Amino acid sequence: MPDLSEIIRTIRQHRDVLLEQYGISVVGIFGSYVRGEAKEGSDIDLIAEIVKPISLLEIVGAEIYLGDILGLKVDLVPKRSLREELKEAILREAVPV
Repeated sequence: MPDLSEIIRTIRQHRDVLLEQYGISVVGIFGSYVRGEAKEGSDIDLIAEIVKPISLLEIVGAEIYLGDILGLKVDLVPKRSLREELKEAILREAVPV
């Protein structure tokens, strides 16, 4: 199971591909990995800025790509889609990528 610094490093190494192929920029990690509560089988929660119009299928493609490079199940959440009642807490917890 990769640690948080490995995850950040891997995402940064693939930043150009994510932007060019999927139109996303991963801006933060939140959830169990940030809180140190991740267990074997935990997914990783990522916040993304969508920088061009993309479809749900493209978001799923980006999740699959990220999952492949990280070796984890990925939950990719567009920043604009964060539920208002949770947004502040999630953004406060998020570790920048």
